[in-house]
Amino acid sequence: MYAETDLVRIAKRENNKKRNYLVVDPLQGKHVPVAPGKALQVFTDLAGLLEIYKDERLLIVGFAETATAIGACLAIELGVSYIQTTREELSDVEYLFFSEEHSHATEQKLVKSDLDEIMDRIDRIIFAEDEVTTGKTIWNLITALEQCYGRKIKFAVASLLNGMPQEAMETFASRGIGLHYLAKIQHDKYPEMADRAVADGIYHQEDMSEAEYTARLDVEGRRDTRRLTDTVEYKEACRKLYIEIREHFPLEGCRKFLVLGTEEFMFPALYVAKCLEESGYFVRFHATTRSPIAVSGSAEYPLHERYELSSMYDEDRRIYVYDIGCYDAVIVITDSQKIGQDGQRGELSLLNAVRKNNEIVYFVRWCGK
Repeated sequence: MYAETDLVRIAKRENNKKRNYLVVDPLQGKHVPVAPGKALQVFTDLAGLLEIYKDERLLIVGFAETATAIGACLAIELGVSYIQTTREELSDVEYLFFSEEHSHATEQKLVKSDLDEIMDRIDRIIFAEDEVTTGKTIWNLITALEQCYGRKIKFAVASLLNGMPQEAMETFASRGIGLHYLAKIQHDKYPEMADRAVADGIYHQEDMSEAEYTARLDVEGRRDTRRLTDTVEYKEACRKLYIEIREHFPLEGCRKFLVLGTEEFMFPALYVAKCLEESGYFVRFHATTRSPIAVSGSAEYPLHERYELSSMYDEDRRIYVYDIGCYDAVIVITDSQKIGQDGQRGELSLLNAVRKNNEIVYFVRWCGK
């Protein structure tokens, strides 16, 4: 359905001794700005491969941070419940922990109390990923789930890309774990491609200059997919988020928009971007990320300009955003609940990054009920 060249660009990781390269998907809407309709079409095509499970009771689990929008879209398309893994700290919950292979931040977790609620009502868990390389991370989570709940649940994996070696794929098949993907890839050549990259792009250090957003908006009705989520309610909440943004901000004088999500928070911002695009605007979408990636001046390299930021979720965390273009207006949408001084550094560093190329920058915080 898709060729490797459609979904793969190779970038050079920084400060990761386990793997020197990162597979960057130009259609995913994470590191590279993308037309929202193109990203959602890719996710919808992946959902189509899961129709074989239409008679089963399903739970989709999306992997943070890069596959949270993929998982949400799959769950919405299939009309099933959704929960994502997270690296954030939630209050008053019990976690199921597992480790992520090859990552710069290895600890992952799911809210166990929410799993307890649904495990007796599902037949299969489908793990949603952007790319499966070895399958070890998913295997770690399956092991944790089976230790907690036994082996009564069936599993499957849905990913945009699959780079698993044949032996690993056979291991999954021997357990009856279906592997569904849009493109099969081989990683053999990627380390050398990353080694050849020249990291001579543009690097911006964190800018904490005093500045203000053009306008700010707090929207109630937030649904947090780090918790078990009814996707019918979730999609409706995203629609209401878009309506409030359209009613509050004067967008009519603008033609080109960037909608920017934050870290694990991707799908609602992507949904807003899609709605703007369907209204006739030129729109691009991407998101901030924890991944430190080298940038290059080479036209063939996927990323060219990097902005270092503080996280809105934890100001001691370094995050990044890449290749911010020039637009008539930028809409930053976050579900960070840090307010005032607690979140000021993260907000300010992102604002100043976006302001280097853009004059009008709107800030939207999706809040609780």
